[in-house]
Amino acid sequence: MTKGDKILIFTILVVSLLSLFYTKRLATDFDEKYVSIQVDGEEIKKIVFDKSIIGKTIPIESEYGYNLIEIGDEKVRVIEADCPDQLDVKQGYISRVGEIIVCLPNRLVIEIKGVAEGEIDYISH
Repeated sequence: MTKGDKILIFTILVVSLLSLFYTKRLATDFDEKYVSIQVDGEEIKKIVFDKSIIGKTIPIESEYGYNLIEIGDEKVRVIEADCPDQLDVKQGYISRVGEIIVCLPNRLVIEIKGVAEGEIDYISH
């Protein structure tokens, strides 16, 4: 291996790492985050994070069951549910785009979504 080969390998590694960090930053830089609440696959509420809703609770009643959701400072959690396993309550807060709370018995999905300028899908990269 010559000196030129080592320089080429080092340059390729540096460019690869820099492009990875740049792509990750673009994919996770959201202008606005919001909570999407879905029951049985249908979005029933869309809540944009705002200082005025911190500490508010939102009851979700459907034909499948009851859940009580609490909104924190750019985070959300389920604090009460009538499902037998209580896994959604035990999960605690979620705060990053793409995180999900699921209550299967009540067919409830709570997901944090983001609105960004770029069209890069971080999951597929």
